[in-house]
Amino acid sequence: MTNLKPATMKALYLETYGKPLEVLRIGEVAIPAPGAGQVRVRVHACALNPADWAVCEGFLPAPPPRGIGFDVSGTVDALGDGVADVGLGDLVFGVPDYMGYFTSGAAEYAVLKVFLPVPEGLDLKEAAALPMAVETAARSVDLLGLTAGQTLMVNGGGTMTGFAAVQIALLRGVHVIASAGETFADRLRELGAKVTPYGEGMVERVRELADGAPDFALHTAQVKGALPDLVRIVDGDPRRVFSFADRDEEGIGVRTAWKERSANGLRYDVLGHYAQLAAEGRFFIPIARAFALKDWREAAEVSMNRRAHGKLVLLPGGEAGESL
Repeated sequence: MTNLKPATMKALYLETYGKPLEVLRIGEVAIPAPGAGQVRVRVHACALNPADWAVCEGFLPAPPPRGIGFDVSGTVDALGDGVADVGLGDLVFGVPDYMGYFTSGAAEYAVLKVFLPVPEGLDLKEAAALPMAVETAARSVDLLGLTAGQTLMVNGGGTMTGFAAVQIALLRGVHVIASAGETFADRLRELGAKVTPYGEGMVERVRELADGAPDFALHTAQVKGALPDLVRIVDGDPRRVFSFADRDEEGIGVRTAWKERSANGLRYDVLGHYAQLAAEGRFFIPIARAFALKDWREAAEVSMNRRAHGKLVLLPGGEAGESL
């Protein structure tokens, strides 16, 4: 291990599980050291996800204390044993070792278990927005077994994972119909998707746009009670519906991300490909706002009230927040 120095850093973490705004706090803690095969970065950007608030309420099977932040970009500050493909000072993005350390990505320094170089031309905030949305979307599209020429209905094209899934499917030659609100409807159409609003009559609207039943439906919106309509959209076959919900709440037999993640593992191998496409302007995750670490509470409130309209990003190295 190289370039290790005793020091402390500011980090956002919780010491007990509960409501995020009640249990999260910023404190001064020891800077973590990378283990074998890992790197430590000085964090430039940490993107926030709904999963962060689930962590606060005990989603991960481990006792607190625990940090939040699954998506990170930054400058390599220290190398763990066996790391040879990056060097000190390199710009990387990736996923923290959120199970092995007290803190995670929402901190001045983070240890990454998955890390890739930031392609030239890709902004560090844009790089930090990629990992969770891209991995989840790409894994879902892969598990559905979509092929060029088939039709996919994405329920929640305005969620960041849904927005990524629309692009990934289109890049693979799949026809896409997305439900979305006004914020992202025009952007989704510009990408090549057909778009319909949520609400009453969506089943009929989607089937009309698809000229029949789509081959598959992907449920990304955090809206309960939508799964029966998605099953109707695909001609009554629940196995043609894939949901990001942790469980099939309606008990109708759809495929769920949590079960199939456990069975098939994660798809971090795709991150470099989509980062390069993002650097070339051929793929993107919309960023709504960036905040200084000290302003995490405002970011959390915006996120949990579903008013983000894009990815929210913390800038642990910044002195002030940034509106984008």
